Amino acid sequence: MDEDTRYEAVRSRDARFDGEFFFAVETTGIYCRPSCPAVTPKRRNVRFFATAAAAQGSGFRACRRCRPDAVPGSAEWNVRADVVGRAMRLIGDGVVDREGVAGLAARLGYSARQVQRQLTAELGAGPVALARAQRAHTARVLVQTTELPITEIAFASGFASVRQFNDTIREVYAATPTELRTTAPDGGRGGRRVTPSAGIPLRLAYRGPYRSGAVFDLLADEAVPGVEEMSGERGRRTYRRTLRLPHGTGIVAVGERAGSPRSMSGAHPGGWLDARLHLTDPRDLTTAVGRLRRLLDLDADPYAVDERLAADDRLAPLVAARPGLRSPGAADAEELAVRAVAGRMGAMGVPPRERSRAWGRLVRRYGKALDSPSGSLTHLFPEPAVLAGAEPHGALGALTTALADGAVRLDPGADREDAEAALLALPGLDAGTVAVIRTRALGDPDVAPPGLDVPDSWRPWRSYALQHLRAAGELDRP
Repeated sequence: MDEDTRYEAVRSRDARFDGEFFFAVETTGIYCRPSCPAVTPKRRNVRFFATAAAAQGSGFRACRRCRPDAVPGSAEWNVRADVVGRAMRLIGDGVVDREGVAGLAARLGYSARQVQRQLTAELGAGPVALARAQRAHTARVLVQTTELPITEIAFASGFASVRQFNDTIREVYAATPTELRTTAPDGGRGGRRVTPSAGIPLRLAYRGPYRSGAVFDLLADEAVPGVEEMSGERGRRTYRRTLRLPHGTGIVAVGERAGSPRSMSGAHPGGWLDARLHLTDPRDLTTAVGRLRRLLDLDADPYAVDERLAADDRLAPLVAARPGLRSPGAADAEELAVRAVAGRMGAMGVPPRERSRAWGRLVRRYGKALDSPSGSLTHLFPEPAVLAGAEPHGALGALTTALADGAVRLDPGADREDAEAALLALPGLDAGTVAVIRTRALGDPDVAPPGLDVPDSWRPWRSYALQHLRAAGELDRP
């Protein structure tokens, strides 16, 4: 998009581009999302930015009306496999907060100077600024939805000091943390903030139509006893699971969005899924949200996906029947890989629920029990190192050993080609299993299983095309 096209999106308040770019108004000093309901500024007063961090770095503060920090993430970072795309996925997972720029660069295989230069040249902001914008958003969520003390929120958000936290909040939101708390929108909660024991309420935004029913069907079929559960009636289900996080553990609950998405020909600005997070350490909030968004494929661009796939004669009626169909990822990439391998060993043709029961037995034998079980959620999925020591033989042993010693990397910034090559080199892993891992664990939107004749016209959305074929019963689920 050129700047004139972006301005037309702003004039029409087009929510399809929320999160894809931001605009700032020089006369007010405020930056917004494209769908901001405020009066459209004059073209000569508008500047465009690829990221919120770039707008903040140029001295603009976030609009209190449209809350540009609450938009879905750019779908570009799911698609791109270059260093910038990989860096953005790692920053979203909180790597800069935990390991610094040096740790980010080491994971990418570049020097810190190279990473800084590439991100700044393309996005207008370096890794520190991008992480800072993310910390500010995390802080706002905690300030406005919980009763945690301000000092605890400062460190939970990833800031090095309370002073740094206060300065950042003033710069980004033109308000002190206390003012943010007293002016918080009620968000449907009657103005009441929750205590830490009640969890952190969240609205997980997405753009365009979202077929939550298909995603929740898959999660229900695959649910591992003790780690995951699905409750409620279709259309009003709640998915819950445990999470292993860098600083502690978590339990998340996400509600299914009732109702069917409108067709792609009609306006559909998007919406959100209601969620609630219980964390043993609030420093894990950013990481937990990012992993949940990848699991549910909330940052996808359904307009781009459906437009490309609908141009194919075979897929056109399938896309028209299911606009906004997503390609779910994984809340824990290593867990997904273990499940993919364990589920395929001698289990071809075995129903998903039978495989889930087998995974449940694995969890009971080797998973770590929660200090405080929550209903049927009792364990974390076993760590690769534990499984490697307990089950060292066969394909599963080869995979868990490689994951434990770092020979195979599946973190958000992993090079997908390198990861696939490393997986295929392991004994007992077939190309079909590796394709599943690449699609789900690495979030690659453009994977086709071996042996299936898939036209190049489906690129770069072949993973989504296969979801349509499976939903129509034309392709078996792996």
